[in-house]
Amino acid sequence: MKKLHILIFCLLFSNAYTQEFQEKTVETKVNEVTVFIDGAQITRKKAVDISAGKTILKFTKLSPFIDAKSVQVKANGNVTVLSVNHQQNFIEKLEKPKALIDLENKLDEINDKIELENTYLAIIKEELVFLKENRDIGGKNQELSVTNLKEASTFYSTKLTSLKMREIERKKEINKLENEQLNTINQIKTLTSKKEFPTGEVLVKINSKVNTKANFEISYTVSNAGWFPTYDIRAKNINEPIELIYKANVRQDTKVDWKDVKLKFSSSNPKTSGVAPELKTYFLNYNSVPPTYKHSINSVSGKVVSIEDGLSLPGVSVVVKDNPTIGTTTNVDGNYSLTIPNNAHQLVYSFIGMKSKTLPITNSVINVGLESEILALDEVVVTGYGVEKSLQGRVAGVNVKKGYKSESSSNIRIRGASSLSLPTIKVERQTTVDFEIESPYTVNSDNKSYAIDMTVYNLNSDYQYFSVPKIDKDAFLIANIVNWEKYNLLAGEANIFFEDTYVGKTLLDVRYATDTLQISLGRDKNVSVTREKLTDYTTKQFIGNKKEETRAWTIQVRNNKGQDINMVLLDQIPVSTLEEIEIELEKSSGARFNEETGEIKWEFNLDPSDKKEFELKYSVKYPKYRNLIIE
Repeated sequence: MKKLHILIFCLLFSNAYTQEFQEKTVETKVNEVTVFIDGAQITRKKAVDISAGKTILKFTKLSPFIDAKSVQVKANGNVTVLSVNHQQNFIEKLEKPKALIDLENKLDEINDKIELENTYLAIIKEELVFLKENRDIGGKNQELSVTNLKEASTFYSTKLTSLKMREIERKKEINKLENEQLNTINQIKTLTSKKEFPTGEVLVKINSKVNTKANFEISYTVSNAGWFPTYDIRAKNINEPIELIYKANVRQDTKVDWKDVKLKFSSSNPKTSGVAPELKTYFLNYNSVPPTYKHSINSVSGKVVSIEDGLSLPGVSVVVKDNPTIGTTTNVDGNYSLTIPNNAHQLVYSFIGMKSKTLPITNSVINVGLESEILALDEVVVTGYGVEKSLQGRVAGVNVKKGYKSESSSNIRIRGASSLSLPTIKVERQTTVDFEIESPYTVNSDNKSYAIDMTVYNLNSDYQYFSVPKIDKDAFLIANIVNWEKYNLLAGEANIFFEDTYVGKTLLDVRYATDTLQISLGRDKNVSVTREKLTDYTTKQFIGNKKEETRAWTIQVRNNKGQDINMVLLDQIPVSTLEEIEIELEKSSGARFNEETGEIKWEFNLDPSDKKEFELKYSVKYPKYRNLIIE
């Protein structure tokens, strides 16, 4: 009954439109791409000749990973855009890249060769079995001569040797082919999966009173793409600015190559919810507790299927129960995605011929199965709508921008019967960082990471060496950069080059940076630091009812570089948590002492080939009947 309802609805719906609309297929190329941290926005442009009357423009050979809600169409010309719909074409599959086709053909050839070699090997094994089963020479009553024995032995040995050698050669060849087969399979995996994907299509229904030529621009977001930042940080010496090369590592597997496109990188993530949190009233009483704030669910996605046969259900209405104007519909694969407002608790799923279902919002992914509802045929009412005034569709509605020319209005909005207008993606410059690549760039759909140099900064910085010899006796070079906010840096991994030598990797983490950004340029072996314990001062003595222990170290720093350096040296003494334990700093060679943390800090300049020595000494007094573990 359910299938009959759907069939009647589709037949009446399609007949109402096919009689009035002519169809025109339009092929476009990718002109602009804005790559987000997760996902990308694609823009395609094309001038199309339009005949007078109503036309369905079918933009074909698009990515199968289009977010249907993000589709937008702009038309500049004497045309009226009536509706926009997204669909997938499972008949015309996307063309595979030539490199992938060549590899798959090569794999087929290898498989055929392996099968042939296994056949030869099976024949050899049969011959060996036959030879072994017929080793008896002569019959039971036949006398065996020495000559016959020698001839038989020579024949058997020669034949057996030949078969064994052929068996070894075949096994070697099979092993070689299997290795080649494995390498080819791994190479295919780096290009794409074996799954074949449908092509994406956008159907634009327009009306024109005259023959004309109109410029169309379609844009949409796709998944299976993204970028992340990395940096090359180069410092020639401690007297020159740092050169910071800002790189974008972009990858995409949208099944459509981006050939010579205008490329832009954005730090925004359109999949992140834009719903702001809300405070709860904090009622204070003797038996009350403060309000708790759990991580709210601001977006829900999933799939709706039929319980009876497990098939996907397109066109299912998904709405917020307490606010039914907030909703969406499932696409041709039964998938949906919906932004959830604060304080929303339930979603309602409904479809013609199926029992509605109301479910609590407990997760960001909710998959649903609907059960058929038995109805008499006369209970199903199918209403047709005239295309002159409105168009109803199963996918989300259409936003027609002000750039669309129309005789009646410059801004037209058409909505589906139970869907919302297509949302647009707006990049706010105040909260995101955009980088535009000036020259056209190509990124193939192979899921490989392409490193693109976006910009180069020369950063004025103060260099300072830093060492904690108690933990690590190496000296680390730190670059302190002020006014770093104006460079729009994002957290990412950085390759460090110092004095034209690669010294390793560091993490450029700007999340917790204050007014000064510190970048570690790695270890510098030309600055040596030693820390030695003085045994003469490592003593223990009894004074009255207390014990006193003394510890002392000498720390030596040598500058083996050709220029003077500024350095910070850190050490520590223990901090008492009990009144009966007394700690006294006896010698620190002029260091700054933080009594709360016990930190000892020396900050000094050191000339080339010069050295400085510091002494740290402290004593601990505590009751003699107690034991302390002192460094």
